[in-house]
Amino acid sequence: MAAKNKPGFLFAYSYWDVIPVVFGILHFAYLIGMFLWFDRLPWYANVLLGLVYAVSISWNINGISHNFIHNPYFKSEFLNRIFSLLESVTMVFSQTFYDAVHKRHHIGNSDRPDANGNTIDWLSIYRYGSNGEPENVWAYTFKSYFRDDPAEIYREIKKRNPGLARFGVFEILCSVLLVLVGFVLNWKFMLFMVPFYYLGHCLSSLNGWYEHWRGNPDLPIAWGVSSYSKLYNLIWFNNGYHAEHHYRPKHHWTKMHELHLQIADKQKEAGVHVITWSHGLGFLQPK
Repeated sequence: MAAKNKPGFLFAYSYWDVIPVVFGILHFAYLIGMFLWFDRLPWYANVLLGLVYAVSISWNINGISHNFIHNPYFKSEFLNRIFSLLESVTMVFSQTFYDAVHKRHHIGNSDRPDANGNTIDWLSIYRYGSNGEPENVWAYTFKSYFRDDPAEIYREIKKRNPGLARFGVFEILCSVLLVLVGFVLNWKFMLFMVPFYYLGHCLSSLNGWYEHWRGNPDLPIAWGVSSYSKLYNLIWFNNGYHAEHHYRPKHHWTKMHELHLQIADKQKEAGVHVITWSHGLGFLQPK
C-alpha cells in the first residue's frame, strides 16, 4: 500500500514530496544556469559542472522521476502534467514514455528471455545476455540509450490512453524545441553538453544494472538488489531499497526503511542480494 498521510489540497501522498519537487525544479534551474554562465567560466569549471549534470541525470531518473511514476506527487492532474513536462525538458526525454517503459520493467522484473528470445521487461539485464546470464555491465551501460524504440513505446501508451500518448509526444517536441533554441543561442554550449548528456543516461543504465545483478527473476521478494548506504539513500530518495521497492512498487519512498524492517526475515530466508556501495558504484563490489 502507498503511504497516504492526508497532506492537504496540494500533495497526493505526503508533505515530504515537496523535497523531490523542489529538487526537480532546481535541477532545471541548474541546467539554465550552466547555459547562462558557460561563456564566462573557464573550461575546467564547465567540465566540472558538466560532470555534475551527468551524475544528476541518473540521480533524477532514479530518484525524483522514478518516485513520481509510482506515486505522482500532486492531487491535481494538471500539476502532475506540468511536473512531467519539467522533468522531460530537464533531461531531454519524455517522462511519459519513461513511465511506460518503467511499468513494463515492473511487469517483467528483469525477466530472462523466453523461447523466442524476448523479455517482458525492455530494461531486463538478461535481454541481450547469453546462456541465461546477464549482459556485460559495460555493454548494457553504454548501449541501452540507443535501444529504446519510441514508436513501440508510443503504441504501448496509446493502447491504454491515447491522450497520454499524445502528451508524451508533446514532451518530446518541447524537449527538441528547447535543444534547437539552445543551438541558435549558443551552439558551442550545446555541442559541449552532448557527451555529458549521454554520460548521464549511461550512468542511469549502470545504476539499473546493479539494481538487478544477482537478483532472482523467479522470486518476487528477491527481484531487486538493495543497498542500505545511509548517504546513498538520503541523496537518492531511498532508491537503495530496491528489493523492497520491487516487492511493493507503490510503497511511498519515505516508508521504505519501515518496509525493510517488516520483511527483513523473509528477505534473509530468500537470499536477497545486498551490496555495500550505491548501485551506481556497484562495480566496486567484490565479485
